[in-house]
Amino acid sequence: MGEQIFSRIEPSRTADDVVSQIELLILEGILRVGDRLPGERELARQFDISRPILREALKRLESRGLLVTRHGGGTFVADVIGQVFTRPIIELIASHRKATADYLEYRREIESIAAEFAAKRATADDKALLTRIMDAMEAAHGKDDFAEEAHLDVEFHNAIGECAHNIVLLHTLRSCYRLLADGVFYNRALIYGFPGARGMLLAQHRAIFNAVIGGDPSAARKAVEAHIDFIERAMHDAELSYSWQQVSRLRLTQRSSGVPHPSPITGHASTSQDS
Repeated sequence: MGEQIFSRIEPSRTADDVVSQIELLILEGILRVGDRLPGERELARQFDISRPILREALKRLESRGLLVTRHGGGTFVADVIGQVFTRPIIELIASHRKATADYLEYRREIESIAAEFAAKRATADDKALLTRIMDAMEAAHGKDDFAEEAHLDVEFHNAIGECAHNIVLLHTLRSCYRLLADGVFYNRALIYGFPGARGMLLAQHRAIFNAVIGGDPSAARKAVEAHIDFIERAMHDAELSYSWQQVSRLRLTQRSSGVPHPSPITGHASTSQDS
């Protein structure tokens, strides 16, 4: 059996102690949204408590919205992150360009702080997890697996937040990245599809990784700032290129339809007999 994350509860303790331990695991980001808890028998064994005490603790956590039980499927960590904004606000954000600029400005600052803290505070285990994610990103890049690469992009930034060992930063960043993963602010596929962008993004993630692993807070901050600056430029260039492609396609469609068009000299519709 692998190493467990739940600790034995002292004999004199009650369901309160089980609740407190699971709360802390969720708060510290060890248990994440959707994680499945061990079965009741195994969980009671790990805590070294009776199953009635365990059931009481789980029931209290579920009533507070921290856990959710699926009939016949087990107990899972509930969606404790949720939406940062209401659906009407998200729709407004998605339709106004300034919101995207503000989002990237916000990410630049908050991720810079997180990377600085991570470079100062990352433990050996943090670095091992970050290395695993970085290796997976490079493997996905080598296979041209865009979907996996995009997924690992979010995982990488979440891991940097975890390495910062600041609970408020951790959950703020997770909320922030949920909007990113849902494509609220911009289309990541558009950026990834832009020539050379995937290679540049991988190199930027590697620079952030190297700074955190090397314990260099200043380099970590600069690497994050360069990363967000690149996203801003790439997004602008990709959108501009996409707009050009749309216009060009419409021109080609119109010119290929055989519809007469004004002569640049006479202003009259030209035909094949004009030449």
